Amino acid sequence: MNDTARQTRALQLLQSLPGVGTVTARRHLVDLGISETRRIQGLGARQRARLIELFPPQA
Repeated sequence: MNDTARQTRALQLLQSLPGVGTVTARRHLVDLGISETRRIQGLGARQRARLIELFPPQA
């Protein structure tokens, strides 16, 4: 993962996904127990894994 991705806030990352707006992104973060201001580099392994489960990588 590059430096730009690591420094991106979790909320901004989710909002950048197709079909995910501010409300949906915030709901997912609350459900996962992730602060809106948390950066991707600051997420724990379980939090990352749960995000990947919710939004699997597209080929």
